[in-house]
Amino acid sequence: MICIHNTEKKGRGVFAQNRITMGELIEKAPVIVIPDSQLEYVQHLEIASYVFAWGNDTALVLGYGSLYNHSYYPNAIYLKNYDDLILEIYALRDIREGEEITINYNGRPEDHSALWFEVLEQ
Repeated sequence: MICIHNTEKKGRGVFAQNRITMGELIEKAPVIVIPDSQLEYVQHLEIASYVFAWGNDTALVLGYGSLYNHSYYPNAIYLKNYDDLILEIYALRDIREGEEITINYNGRPEDHSALWFEVLEQ
């Protein structure tokens, strides 16, 4: 259903291997919580570029979860399932086969707040 490919501008990204319909669950990615008290041990590692805010802590999302690229015009949304330690990715609209799947790192698709990096739209 999904795979990893290199993008022109953003490095690796997650792509649809077949058509995905609006509302469809794309992935349930398990989460490893990094307690805030331990964050200092990973902040200097490359892995720190791939974490999500998780309540008062930080989380490394497994599966493809940490490889979805950001867009201010995403075709997917993520929902945090705190009880089961899972990040769920759902299609916001129909996604074509071969299309990159993107999320808004701010959480809400309509949130165009500045991020910690220069945003590149494909």
